[in-house]
Amino acid sequence: MEKKIAGQLLGIKAVFLRPEEPFTWASGIKSPIYCDNRLILSAPEARTVVEQAIADKVKEKYPEAEMLMGTSTAGIAHAAIAASILGLPMGYVRGEAKTHGRNNRIEGRMEPGTKVVVIEDLISTGGSAIEVVEALREAGAEVLGIVSIFTYGMKKGLQRLAEAGVENFSLSNLDALVEVAAAQGYIAPEWKERILRFRDNPSDESWIR
Repeated sequence: MEKKIAGQLLGIKAVFLRPEEPFTWASGIKSPIYCDNRLILSAPEARTVVEQAIADKVKEKYPEAEMLMGTSTAGIAHAAIAASILGLPMGYVRGEAKTHGRNNRIEGRMEPGTKVVVIEDLISTGGSAIEVVEALREAGAEVLGIVSIFTYGMKKGLQRLAEAGVENFSLSNLDALVEVAAAQGYIAPEWKERILRFRDNPSDESWIR
């Protein structure tokens, strides 16, 4: 499944691998990869595969789940579709509380004690997902874990998730992606090790040379 999802993401160009001409992240870090899982929503075939895989992963890992909560904004649609497949209620967590109306940060009716799974599109350093988990916990939810579409598998992200006491299950990851990308000719085989070296130490630009 990890390689199947990776193939779907590469096929619809939701993931770009450009090691010869690195992307520059907002932090200034140069990266050989750029991921935009929002493109899944406009690709019906890939969307069907991904959303069913999210639903299956929730059912496998968290059969006791009572509600799905999407991260704002990228996780909202994925949570909604997967919740529809599973027949579960769904909501989402804003990046910050509204400044008008009821000043909600959590949208959707969620009672204290509700067993919740967070749906995220991408895990990098884990910061945004952890903020969502903390907001849900403060509101009384029992957060079972996170199901995400893709993870870079960065050490910082893994460490932060562990420190927050939350587990994440991703449909695919960078290891699977570079294997599929090399096999299908998206990148030269010799780039596999260098891209994974970036993942293990993003601030070290030696992988570029």
